[in-house]
Amino acid sequence: MPTVRDLRDRIKSLKNTQQITKAMKQVAAAKIRRAEIAQRQARPYAETMFAMLHDLMEAAGSIDHPFLRPGNTDARKGIILMTADKGLAGAFNSNIIRAAQQIEPAVQDIPAREERSPGGLSETLSAVVTRVPRWYAVGIKARNAVRRMPGELGPDWAFSSGSKLDTARQVAAKVTDDFVAGEISEIILVQSKLVSTMVQRPLSRTLVPIVAEKREQATGPRAQVEFAPSPEDVLKLLLPKYLEFAIFSAMLETDAAFYAAQLVAMTNATENAGKLIDELTMQMNKARQAAITKELLEIVSGAEALVG
Repeated sequence: MPTVRDLRDRIKSLKNTQQITKAMKQVAAAKIRRAEIAQRQARPYAETMFAMLHDLMEAAGSIDHPFLRPGNTDARKGIILMTADKGLAGAFNSNIIRAAQQIEPAVQDIPAREERSPGGLSETLSAVVTRVPRWYAVGIKARNAVRRMPGELGPDWAFSSGSKLDTARQVAAKVTDDFVAGEISEIILVQSKLVSTMVQRPLSRTLVPIVAEKREQATGPRAQVEFAPSPEDVLKLLLPKYLEFAIFSAMLETDAAFYAAQLVAMTNATENAGKLIDELTMQMNKARQAAITKELLEIVSGAEALVG
């Protein structure tokens, strides 16, 4: 049974921990407001850009751009895994990593030796190479995770270092070069989506190649939009910006989702620390009362022995 001193030390340690979690909770509450404001300000621009992109794809007759053509089918997938740099946010980072692992083809699915084609080991190895992806890690937690997963580790970027827009441009430039060179067959983005302060869900989507969405025909009159010099030229300039802003918007969304998850995690940690402090305080009071009762019994027994 722990002594009064042991329980007092544990209570002191828990109070120190509670002060830290309470401070982190307040910091997350302040930062999530700024992250949500930045996300809301970028949303109208993103919606307008995507709508203009699809209008241009409908207006342009035929355009020769790598983003609109299927990628090299013999190449591996390119996956941008986006997490936070830090933890202490519950299962936020692990949920995103788990969603990326579901996209990643398992090496165990390669046919067994007796089921292989007559090509032998060389064909099996080539199949493994084309089925494991190339990772582009955005965030320190993503970089640490992809080092333990099958696949080729490409360049990585810290999530919170420098400007998010500059980081998005660097990521977009690298994945674009690899896609155009035929080293990857498609560009897939795995991020976190902020549903509410209490709910954050991992989201995976294919950014490139771009597939035109089928939209219902409008029944009423439609505004005529003129593009100068031509829809094809405007589309060629807009497609690289589309990829940059899609990554930038995902970084803003992941940032807000991370602080929301950290706010919830630190709130739960603060409440749990308070419950443990109450339980340990009750145990300490019982132990102290038992020690006092024991001393009184010893005094009374000694007095009776002297009287006898």
